[in-house]
Amino acid sequence: MMMGKGKVYLVGAGPGDRELITLKGIKTIKKAEVILYDRLVNPKLLEYAPANCELIYCGKLPNRHFMRQDEINHTLIEKALAGQTVVRLKGGDPSVFGRVGEEADALADKRIPYEIVPGITSGIAAPLYAGIPVTHREFAGSFAMVTAHDKSKNGKPDIDWEGLARGVQTIAFYMGVSNLKHICDNLISHGKAPDTPVIVIRWGTWSRQKSVVGTLSTIVEMVKEEKIENPAITLVGDIVATREKGKWFEKKPLFGQQILCVRGSAEEESMADEFTDKGADVIEFPKWKVDEGALEITIRKKLATYKRMLFTTSEAVSHFFTLLKRYRIDIRQIQAKLYYKQPTSLPLLENFGLFASYVEEMEHDGSLLIIGANEKSEQRWKLDKYGEHDYAGVYRTSIDKRYEAIIRRSIEDASITSIVFSTSDAVHTFMKHAAHYGISNQSIDPTIDITCLSKPAWLAAANNGLNPCIYSCRNERSSEEVFEESANLVVTNI
Repeated sequence: MMMGKGKVYLVGAGPGDRELITLKGIKTIKKAEVILYDRLVNPKLLEYAPANCELIYCGKLPNRHFMRQDEINHTLIEKALAGQTVVRLKGGDPSVFGRVGEEADALADKRIPYEIVPGITSGIAAPLYAGIPVTHREFAGSFAMVTAHDKSKNGKPDIDWEGLARGVQTIAFYMGVSNLKHICDNLISHGKAPDTPVIVIRWGTWSRQKSVVGTLSTIVEMVKEEKIENPAITLVGDIVATREKGKWFEKKPLFGQQILCVRGSAEEESMADEFTDKGADVIEFPKWKVDEGALEITIRKKLATYKRMLFTTSEAVSHFFTLLKRYRIDIRQIQAKLYYKQPTSLPLLENFGLFASYVEEMEHDGSLLIIGANEKSEQRWKLDKYGEHDYAGVYRTSIDKRYEAIIRRSIEDASITSIVFSTSDAVHTFMKHAAHYGISNQSIDPTIDITCLSKPAWLAAANNGLNPCIYSCRNERSSEEVFEESANLVVTNI
C-alpha cells in the first residue's frame, strides 16, 4: 500500500521568550510527528509537542555546525515522504536570514505540501526588550535588517554601505559580533558619524540578555572588553538614545537570574512559570513525562460507594476524569466528598463543577479512595496516615529521555546563578542524574546559590555537600524575596 505524503510547516518560534511564538505556531507543534529545531528555539516550546513526537536538533554554534542545510532539507523531505507531519522550528522569523526559501524550494521540487508560519524577528524584539523601539517619530522613520555575514570566503557582507549609511536611520545587523569592526569602519567611511550610537544586545529577550552601548568609534573595543559573542543583534542609530527611558524588561525582579529548577518527581509542583514571569531564565531538570494509567475494575465497581476521595496531584485530577470518559462512567456516580493535596488541583476540579476542600480539612469517617500515580509512594505522600483506603494509580511518570540532549545544551548555553530544590526527592534526583547532564559537585561554581525551599530539602542538600540555604516559609514569600535572601546567604528556621 502506497503511503501518502505528509506535510511540512516552516515555523518561526520567535527570538527566545517562549511566549512570543504565534498561536498558529503552537498549533503546528501540537500536531507534529517530527520537529527539527534550532539552537535559538526556546526548549519550553517543545513541551507542546505530542509525547511520541520525534525531536531532532539541527542547530549550530559559532564555528560548529550540527546539520548542514542540505542534510536538513533531506530530512524534511524524507520524513514528509514517509507520511508524517513535520515542523521545522526556527528561531525568530524564518524569512529573515532563516533560509526558509531554500527549504521551501527543496520541498516544492518534491511536490511536498508545506506552509510557512511567520515569527517575531530578533532584530525588532531584542531592541524592544532592551528598551528601544526601532522607529520613533523624533528619531527614526526608516529601519533596515541586514545580515552581518555572506557566502564569501571571508564571510564579510558585500552590501550597499553608502545606501545604508546615508538612507537608513536605524540599522539592525544580525549575528554581527565577529564582523563588528568591518561594519563600523564601512558605515563611518560611507558617511555615518563616528559618534552615532550603537548597542549590541546578546541573547535578546532572555533573562541572560546583556547589552553594551557605545558609538561606531568605541563599540568594537567595548564588546571585546565585555566578551560579547553571538547570538547578538547590533543596532545602529540615534534611536539608541531612547533606551534609558524605555527599559522595562531589565526591571523585572528576577532579571539576570538563570535558575536550574530541580524536580524530584512529576508530582512536585514546578515553580518554573512563576520564576519565568518574574524575568528569570529557567531550566527544568529533569524533564518528566506523564502517561495515562488505568482504573482497576474493582475500583470502577465501587466508585459510587466511596464517601471520601483525595486527589494527590493535579495530574491525578486530569487523568481520573479522562479515564471516567474512556470507561463511559457517568460522573454523577461519584457521591464522595472531594479533597486535594496540591492547590493546582482545585481549579481543575471546579472546571467539572466539583468543589473540594484541602486535605487538612478532611473528615475521618467513611470509605476513602486516594487517587494518584501508579508508582504510589507511601513515604512521599505519607498516605498511611489516612488509615485504611483504596488507591487508584491513574497515571505513570518517568524521565523523558527525549529532553536529555536539550537540557545539556541549555545548561551549556546558560550561566547558572541558582539551583532550586523544593523537596528532598529533588536533591536525590539531582545527585543521581546530574553527572549524566554534565554537572558534578566539583563543577558547581561556588558563586551559584543552592536554594532550598523546605527543611527536608536543606538536610538532603547539606548531607550531599551542596552548601545550601533554606527558606522554610516559601508560601509566605515572593520568589524575588527568596532570591534576594539567597544572594545574602541567609539560613533560617532549620
